[in-house]
Amino acid sequence: MTFIEVLYFVIPLTISYAAPLIFTAIGGLFSERSGVVNIGLEGLMVMGAFIGILFNLFFAETFGTWTPWLALIAAMLVAAIFSIMHAVASITFRADQVVSGVAINMLGIAIALFSVKLIFDKGQTDFIQYSIPRFNVPILHEIPFIGPLFFTGVYGSSFLAIGLAFLTWFIVYKTPFGLRLRSVGEHPMAADTMGINVTKIRYIAVIISGGLAGIGGAIYSQTMTNDFSHSTINGQGFMALAALIFGKWHPIGAMGAALFFGFAQALAISASGIELLANVPSVYLHILPYVLTILALAGFIGKANAPKAVGQPYIKGQR
Repeated sequence: MTFIEVLYFVIPLTISYAAPLIFTAIGGLFSERSGVVNIGLEGLMVMGAFIGILFNLFFAETFGTWTPWLALIAAMLVAAIFSIMHAVASITFRADQVVSGVAINMLGIAIALFSVKLIFDKGQTDFIQYSIPRFNVPILHEIPFIGPLFFTGVYGSSFLAIGLAFLTWFIVYKTPFGLRLRSVGEHPMAADTMGINVTKIRYIAVIISGGLAGIGGAIYSQTMTNDFSHSTINGQGFMALAALIFGKWHPIGAMGAALFFGFAQALAISASGIELLANVPSVYLHILPYVLTILALAGFIGKANAPKAVGQPYIKGQR
């Protein structure tokens, strides 16, 4: 392939891979901005991916082409409910938030795989009939060079993800709820003194986190794999967490980091058609996104300023 052809293939694929990461990273942002660490994004994505595929398979004949979009809503609701366990453990019982998140990861994959075996009597689900469709954006896809890069054969979920990042910026920095969210994550005692219900805000944030991660998982399973198995998500939740940290707990920064990790995955997929990478063993290219995740965390975790109260349980009246 020529350089232009490579761009026409890699850039749309980058945005496609980034969309689930953006949703999940933004979900993690709500939780951690409120002061609750959410290591459980992987498990929440797994639950969303499983529910999305399950809903799609069971209701395809009922809803037709609307099925994948309604599956996103189903995945959001179930993952949001699932995240309540993390909220109860971390906020009400003040358990170690990292341990609680790890438990969510383990429980999510365990429930999903057990259910798959129970329902389908095999290690993976059937393939779905209706996946999230690609489309050409009217008029814009005809723009020379830019059209084929960004507006041709794109998933609707990709535009939703980018829109979510800007909407989250507005909510977090320009609304009363966003101010309360940030104050609870920075100085919960001062927020409590001002009459803000710290527990309520943190519960809302964790539940939003679960819902968005569930949508991220359902997008991934309905665009990239079209079924669910033990390897469907396979580290995407941790990659989203890395994007959140890499993006310095800022919605636009998290989106940019997600696009970076999406590019790494797209590069691994398209390497065989790129002359400079054609002779590189495929195993190295497939581990590239995870290596970049580790390097990003190692290079930026000490430089990024996390919310000051993140990971710290709050006891009303405690100073």
